[in-house]
Amino acid sequence: MRRVSEVIVVEGRYDKNTLSQVVDGVILETSGFGIFNDRQKQKLLRAMAEKHGLIVLTDSDGAGFVIRNRLRSIIPPEQLKHAYIPDRYGKERRKRIASKEGKLGVEGMEPDVLLQALRRAGATFEESETPESRSEPITKADLYRKGLSGGEGSRERRLALIHMLDLPERLSANALLDILNALMTREEFLALNPEAPAGRAEE
Repeated sequence: MRRVSEVIVVEGRYDKNTLSQVVDGVILETSGFGIFNDRQKQKLLRAMAEKHGLIVLTDSDGAGFVIRNRLRSIIPPEQLKHAYIPDRYGKERRKRIASKEGKLGVEGMEPDVLLQALRRAGATFEESETPESRSEPITKADLYRKGLSGGEGSRERRLALIHMLDLPERLSANALLDILNALMTREEFLALNPEAPAGRAEE
């Protein structure tokens, strides 16, 4: 497993699942064309790009290039890298029929192909980093201790935190944890104080 410094942007959850078996890092989804009208997600991508840089890794079909070009229009070029997978024809195992253009997407690529695509894009692999040199990450236990998971009012506190940071409401708990670790240090997180709205105490 290779750690990548930049945030990697893919189209959907199957692409993310495949890539997460190859690299360690923050992987965000565009939800296909959903990114076009999702202002919150666009704002999140701009924030991530400014802090870490983005690598766009979309499918090699027409839809993938439309999404790629949309990201070009909202992210400064100096904060954006583009990783391209080769044209490979076939069908992913989970699908009944091949895609419209008959090409395999990110989810259908072999690990070595994905790593090569990231290398060619100029991805920063943290090969020399040791566990001791990394800052202490925010963990699920930290979310629990802050009242953001597993307790009375935790759902409301999570939403309050999401609104405080101007993040998309539909983030899963795991996605939120990834984003928190990319946006801030553990010390900065522990200093936050999201409060659940009064009168709403159910998990």
